[in-house]
Amino acid sequence: MAGMSFLVDTSRCTACRGCQMACKSWNQNGASMTKNLGTHQNPPDLDGNTFKLVRFSEHMKGAKPVWYFFADQCRHCLEPPCKDAIEGYVDGAVIHDEDTGAVVYTEKTQGVPVDEVRAACPYDIPRAREDGTLVKCTMCIDRVKNGLKPACVQVCPTGAMNFGTRDEMMALAQERLAALKGKFPKAQLLDPDDVRTIYLVTDDPQMYHPYAVAGLRPGISRKLALRKLFWAPARHVAKGLRLG
Repeated sequence: MAGMSFLVDTSRCTACRGCQMACKSWNQNGASMTKNLGTHQNPPDLDGNTFKLVRFSEHMKGAKPVWYFFADQCRHCLEPPCKDAIEGYVDGAVIHDEDTGAVVYTEKTQGVPVDEVRAACPYDIPRAREDGTLVKCTMCIDRVKNGLKPACVQVCPTGAMNFGTRDEMMALAQERLAALKGKFPKAQLLDPDDVRTIYLVTDDPQMYHPYAVAGLRPGISRKLALRKLFWAPARHVAKGLRLG
């Protein structure tokens, strides 16, 4: 499989949030309203100005609290369901770049119902800006096309964030997984055959985030399925009538 991929090695993440800040800085995104949730996670969730978020999840193991860190971002699916959902409304609103595999939203997404697109995404990633334009991680495609690493990878001080060709990242993922299995029997790669943002975790995925893997959430709602079946074909018929 050609193209590029991320490897996010959570065993090396210290939750410094450098990746989160680099993403915000490179994309020139503004600040988000936030509140104290009793955790260092800030803001509470992804939003129109936050494409990458280091999630903090606290659990008890015996009498000891344990933190799980998860640098959440778009997975850049090999077959992105969000693209189908968005283009049920607007043709050409999503670019699926042939060279990198990046899934990039355009300004044509403005006004597409974000709730339906989120329902189609098994990782609950897409968000909307105040003007209704849909946004998410772009894979820093402008940097990558010029031979640079994504901003989040460039600043990571521990090797938690990695980026390269898909073959390189898959090889590195298998190497790191083998190295961790002895100490962490539950270590695994999350959906490696379906996404370009591959996470390596050392415990049950649900300990990190409810949407860490696709299997924890249906990828498409009944409402969206019906829209794809009936609304989109009718739109194309209408287009044909206008052209005629």
